[in-house]
Amino acid sequence: MTPFLESHQTFFAQIAGFFIVEDRVLRTGGGLISKMEVENLWDTADYVSLLGVTLRRFGYPIDALLDVLSKHRDKYHELLLSDCRKQFAEALAADKFEQMYMKKEYEYSMNVLSFQIQTSNIMPAFPFVAPFSSTVPDCCRIVRSFIEDSVSFMSYGGQLEFFDVVKKYLDRLLTEVLDGALLKVINSSIGGVTQAMQMAANMAVFERACDFFFRHAAQLSGIPLRIAERGRRQFPLIKARDAAEETLSGLLKQKVDGFLSLIENVNWMADDPPQGGNEYANEVIIFLETLVSTAQQVLPVQVLKRVLQDVLAHISEMIVGALLGESVKRFNINAIMGLDVDVRLLESFAENQAPLLSEAEANQLKSGLAESRQMVNLLLSNHPENFLNPVIRERSYNALDYRKVVAISEKLRDQSDRLFGSFGTRGAKQNPKKKSLDALIKRLKDVN
Repeated sequence: MTPFLESHQTFFAQIAGFFIVEDRVLRTGGGLISKMEVENLWDTADYVSLLGVTLRRFGYPIDALLDVLSKHRDKYHELLLSDCRKQFAEALAADKFEQMYMKKEYEYSMNVLSFQIQTSNIMPAFPFVAPFSSTVPDCCRIVRSFIEDSVSFMSYGGQLEFFDVVKKYLDRLLTEVLDGALLKVINSSIGGVTQAMQMAANMAVFERACDFFFRHAAQLSGIPLRIAERGRRQFPLIKARDAAEETLSGLLKQKVDGFLSLIENVNWMADDPPQGGNEYANEVIIFLETLVSTAQQVLPVQVLKRVLQDVLAHISEMIVGALLGESVKRFNINAIMGLDVDVRLLESFAENQAPLLSEAEANQLKSGLAESRQMVNLLLSNHPENFLNPVIRERSYNALDYRKVVAISEKLRDQSDRLFGSFGTRGAKQNPKKKSLDALIKRLKDVN
């Protein structure tokens, strides 16, 4: 009188549990049982699934049985995910985040070719220094094993097409488990620029590895690659990739801030413009050139470009911030001409990266300096009132905040030591540039 499903639930759980244990013993028991013995057990159990499919085709209601089998499929994969989570943590904990050193061809084949993460089909000279650390091949092995275990399990389930199920759990492994493990390390264990740079480089290699994972899953599932490619989604480790690049950028900005502190040595009321740029700018350029020389050995070009652009934007923001800050009460046109030289030095650095990047990408890199360049141009302009023209403003001053323009312009003094933006010098004879800037400030205040 007991319903079928309820009376057999424990029985089916024991069956599924038995095979999960057998599979685990096979993989970790050191030869305690053979693969052939487990295959024979699966072959025997396969008849249950085939019987269920046959019964359904003859009209017998077996949905309850299939639901139970489906739940155990989910349980099996949850156990696999849990196991992989531990393995990822162990692999990441063991990594020193140093480039891998491979002495022999078999090491290259085992750690690079087997996951199709090479950037060239030409075999390199040995010893070979890889652009990634041990985390990459170690995690790739774990993912490959997961795929093979998943396909092995599903192939005995009576389903002829199970790639979608394998892909669903592979997505979860990458987006939840691996991405989460990498994020945890990035947020808690990265101790300096070198490690952060290596992690960012690793993430670029993982992008190629993820392409291999989905191709491998499709191949083992008997699915043509062209069909598998249709369902491709974005890079599953995007959170970890972004966090790695943000961490690297943040650490580099801290380094740059040490040199930018020298901006306090700038003579803001100089009698003559400084020749060759201010001290802080030259120190920053030396640091950036050293950084590029080192980073291009590890980081892919596009990652290096994104990081450099972020750092240059920070430098630009800090230059404008110095003009805006409380420590600078006033400055003259000579000081601004000095900043103009500083910004030109930084722009030249960006332009000089064209051989590494491309001319278009070097110009994009240069755009990171837009705020400081436009602020200096406005302060040096003979027609600052053009800032009020919407067309000119969009073309030449689109990176500037009007509030910053007002606050900074009011600090600019002419050669007679008079504040351009003040309203307490109405009796004095005003030069045209001062009148124009004064009018700009008044209009901005009135409008806003």
